[in-house]
Amino acid sequence: MANKNFDVDYTSTPVDAAGRKSTLSMFMVMLGFTFFSASMWVGQQLAAGLDFSGFLWALLLGGLILAAYTGSLGYIGAKTGLSLDMLAQRSFGTKGSYLPSAMISFTQIGWFGVGLAMFAIPVAKELLGLDVTPDHMPWQGYLLVAIAGVLMTASAYFGIKSLTIISYIAVPAVAILGTVAMILAIRKGDFGLIDQFAIGTKNLGIIAGAGLVVGSFVSGGTATPNFTRFAKSGKAGLITTVIAFFLGNSLMFFFGAVSSIYAGGNDIFEVMLNLNLFYMAVFVLGLNIWTTNDNALYTGGLGLSNITGYSKKTMVIISGIIGTVTAVWLYWNFCGWLNVLNCTLPPVGIILIISYFADKENFLTQPLRKVNWWAVAGVVAGAVVANLVKWGFPSINGMAVAALFYLAGRKFCKA
Repeated sequence: MANKNFDVDYTSTPVDAAGRKSTLSMFMVMLGFTFFSASMWVGQQLAAGLDFSGFLWALLLGGLILAAYTGSLGYIGAKTGLSLDMLAQRSFGTKGSYLPSAMISFTQIGWFGVGLAMFAIPVAKELLGLDVTPDHMPWQGYLLVAIAGVLMTASAYFGIKSLTIISYIAVPAVAILGTVAMILAIRKGDFGLIDQFAIGTKNLGIIAGAGLVVGSFVSGGTATPNFTRFAKSGKAGLITTVIAFFLGNSLMFFFGAVSSIYAGGNDIFEVMLNLNLFYMAVFVLGLNIWTTNDNALYTGGLGLSNITGYSKKTMVIISGIIGTVTAVWLYWNFCGWLNVLNCTLPPVGIILIISYFADKENFLTQPLRKVNWWAVAGVVAGAVVANLVKWGFPSINGMAVAALFYLAGRKFCKA
């Protein structure tokens, strides 16, 4: 007889053999995770500042850095079967883990709300012909936010099985329809892709472009273990993560770049509108946001569950309500702050990575302390440096400082 109280999302326990998913399912989930509409905005910036060759080099360099970071976390999640929050308990302590859990939950719930508005506002303006400004949102726009919020909260509520189903539907649809629209836009334009990229002032630089690529998803990528813990093996978790981040992110950047140079926008939605593909545009925009939003809310629910002790499902509902109610306000007022908060998460990820690889044999069996103050100090110092030091890659600067603090603490404690 099946246990009705069985936690299919393994909120506070490692994922066992029965809970592991196929490699294809994990690839779909991870690819859907990277289908992030805000990455298209970065594609627009890259197209404005780089020629086509520079664009490709920025994607390659930034993609390698991002893949190394998320791939390491993907491997650890799959190898241990532990979520980000359970990994944090071993690196930061049982009480110390509240800090990374709160940080990841706050940012992911924030991006969930922003994502709802990123769907509702363009649809309200372009398809319903409504006047939407930072000071005014018609009731139809709020209704769209509410409907999207309920649907996306529901898929996060039902957990990894629901996330997988949504990904199987959305990933092929967005990839195929978006690519077709991109090709049609290029064929309709007056110039070829390379020639179109060459138009304008190109003053970004490959390193700066790569920095934008890394920054586009390094914070969300910190939550990678929440999903790869369901992979069949560490190798499967690593490979699916690396390939998904390379393919998914690159596709989003291309969508944003083509939209910018051929349709004057920053989203494949606007390309489709330009091609008079109205209903397809809404369909692709909705699915694209859905695959990231339900993952974000799922992560927020796990993090808050670690802090409060309530079930993941309960915290997903609460998080979904908060994100939905505040969505429009978040979109117009909080994107800048969310970008600041993004810099606080890579220091968390690098400490998890060092903690695991420095003591792989005893990682799952070592006694848990209440608070590892060196890890906490590393995250705080890393976040400050990432936000204030403008040289190089902010996220890598933050990770370097956090790693130094954490390693110094390990050495000090063993001395």
